[in-house]
Amino acid sequence: MVIDKLKEFLRLESASGILLLIAASLAMVVENSAAKYLYDALLGTPVEIKIGDFEIAKPLLLWINDGLMAIFFFLIGLEVKREFLAGELSDPSRVVLPIIAAVGGMAIPAAIYASINWGDPVAMKGWAIPSATDIAFALGVLALLGSRIPQSLKLFLMTLAIIDDLGAIIIIAVFYTADLSFSSLLLAVIAIVGLFIMNRSGVLRLAPYMLIGVVLWAAVLKSGVHATLAGVLTAFFIPFKREAGETHTQLERLEHDLHPAVAYGVLPLFAFANAGISFEGITLESMLHPVPFGIAAGLFIGNQIGVFGFSWLAIKLGISEMPQAVGWVQLYGVALLCGIGFTMSLFVGSLAFEQGGPDFAVDDRLGILSGSLASGILGYVVLRFFSGNNRPAPTPS
Repeated sequence: MVIDKLKEFLRLESASGILLLIAASLAMVVENSAAKYLYDALLGTPVEIKIGDFEIAKPLLLWINDGLMAIFFFLIGLEVKREFLAGELSDPSRVVLPIIAAVGGMAIPAAIYASINWGDPVAMKGWAIPSATDIAFALGVLALLGSRIPQSLKLFLMTLAIIDDLGAIIIIAVFYTADLSFSSLLLAVIAIVGLFIMNRSGVLRLAPYMLIGVVLWAAVLKSGVHATLAGVLTAFFIPFKREAGETHTQLERLEHDLHPAVAYGVLPLFAFANAGISFEGITLESMLHPVPFGIAAGLFIGNQIGVFGFSWLAIKLGISEMPQAVGWVQLYGVALLCGIGFTMSLFVGSLAFEQGGPDFAVDDRLGILSGSLASGILGYVVLRFFSGNNRPAPTPS
């Protein structure tokens, strides 16, 4: 009976979001208890891999952020490739509105944060933190609403979040790259060429791709470019072809097999490692500090203006059409859910403020948690109680 209940729970779309919430809550409980020092010591435990002269030595926290999160980005890469080849992103008519909404959802939150923190060069490193949407949490909230939400709205949010993830990947590559090692970059290029040759030669076995992917990850890690990008690059070369007798492509099979490990393992572990925040001495004044206030305002207000405002303009100007059976209130509710930044915002924050000292690390988590919580609660309330009788908006003729 218990095993059946567990299997039923893991089948829920909302399960990943629930586990993320539990992991983040546990991290905050531990950080504010007598176990705080064990928590900090665990995350600071040095872990080293050495092969001859080659060495990777990092604390456990960075192995999670640079290593396990590369698997998360690998899964994102698989999803993006599948969507472009055979999913929502393969149909230009369906992708226009999510693209416009995603641009608004990245640009306006960043602009709000920048306007609040303008003049502080260290704080300005966090401009991209409120520009990211946590797809697991956002879809989890929609799943809790069940049949009240039309499938077209779920597809709109999923497509928007995938485009948003692509934007985050580009931002990380361009703006959060350290000093470059050209010898490591050369090795990374050689690995990419190897992946390309295998793909074009029709190699379907996954093991060679994984092996070269690990080499690519190590090379990118040493190059100064963030190592998670290696996961995305490797994913783009996984073959979208079927082996003899199979009904699914190699990419689809790998995506299906990897999803539970990421949803129920990698992301909750990342949340536990990064959401620990001490509430000692935190007051209303702390919340009004430019960094947490800028992040919270960017997530909560910026996505309402960006996602909903840009979508409204696109529909009114006839550039795109409203998703089928979706009304304005439902679209506004989804815009609110896009303010749940959590996983991706924490990740970008870890890159932005890794040089900024412990105060900024606390500030960014405070802003992320408060902005995401406000967005999630209000988004759920709007979709649960105010969109039931909402009629679809007419599309421009």
